[in-house]
Amino acid sequence: MTAARGTGTPTPGPVPTAPRVVTGRLLRTRSGSLSLLVRGRAVAVTAALLAALVAVMAVTLTTGDFDLSVGEVARALTGDGTGIADFVVNTLRMPRLVTALCVGAALAVSGAILQSLTGNPLGSPDIIGFTNGSAVGALVVIVVLHGSMTQIAIGALIGGLATALAVHLLMLGRGIQGFRLVVVGIGVSALLLAVNSYLITRATFQEALEAQAWLIGSLGNRLWTHAQAIGLAVAVLLPLALFLSRRLAMVEMGDTTAMALGVDVPRTRTLLLVIGVALAAFATAVTGPIWFVALAAPQVARRLTRSSGPALLPSALMGAVMLAVSDLAVQRLFAPALLPVGTATGCVGGIYLVCLLVTESRKSRA
Repeated sequence: MTAARGTGTPTPGPVPTAPRVVTGRLLRTRSGSLSLLVRGRAVAVTAALLAALVAVMAVTLTTGDFDLSVGEVARALTGDGTGIADFVVNTLRMPRLVTALCVGAALAVSGAILQSLTGNPLGSPDIIGFTNGSAVGALVVIVVLHGSMTQIAIGALIGGLATALAVHLLMLGRGIQGFRLVVVGIGVSALLLAVNSYLITRATFQEALEAQAWLIGSLGNRLWTHAQAIGLAVAVLLPLALFLSRRLAMVEMGDTTAMALGVDVPRTRTLLLVIGVALAAFATAVTGPIWFVALAAPQVARRLTRSSGPALLPSALMGAVMLAVSDLAVQRLFAPALLPVGTATGCVGGIYLVCLLVTESRKSRA
């Protein structure tokens, strides 16, 4: 305490504070030079999503035309199961499930990154044309080059990146904020849909049928080749996205604030844009375009966690759960019909998109 000049009234001086632990939604612990920030609600939501994921996996692997017990599934996964159980689990169900989980996570993280960069809930790869660009690249390889799975993935990546470059050039000098990006992206997406239709007309009848089935978005007949391809992409790109998530949260605050905090904004935007487009491209290459997972999963995850940042890990888990549940639903509810999972996500996502557009329209009027 010090006395103010000319008065006898003491004024408070700087008081040293000791490190402390704050309980509640935000937990901060400090030991030496180590500082750990834990958000209790985000941890709880992440744990709940992991539990839901395990439950969906268990139901998917144990039920169907040939029911199995949990023990039989476990023995099949460890190589000690019977011939029938081993075939059902390791050849039919597990590759499809792994593909669904990885594709859902990839699409959700891609959507979270792009929505965060644009500051717009509609800024997901399927709305602004990146998914259709990946589809064009993949279709060129399928219909024209008759390429392998690896070549299809490379074609999808090139198509997605080329679309991102085209959108960037159209927005040059105007930034990537607001509804202008969405409008430009919708226009580019419409052009790419026309290109897809043209490529199908150039194909043979059998190729056209296969391409059209692929464009709907399906997890049917997915093998370990597909699961390994998307699994490798997620294993490489998801850690990079998580590593850059703190910079992404700073970029959300605005370029000036982010630069003041030491973030190289142009480089960070470019890296995250490439990662987001690559995740969507590899997912599209494996299953075809699966709509609205990238749009809805990040927003649902952010609302559940009440996070001010991009919440990439909860978004990845939410996307995996959403796509796995959707695929399980179409397998069980519409059997024996082979309904593609893209049809189910498109129906539900279309309703969600209408609600989102109404909400955003009301915000803009306010």
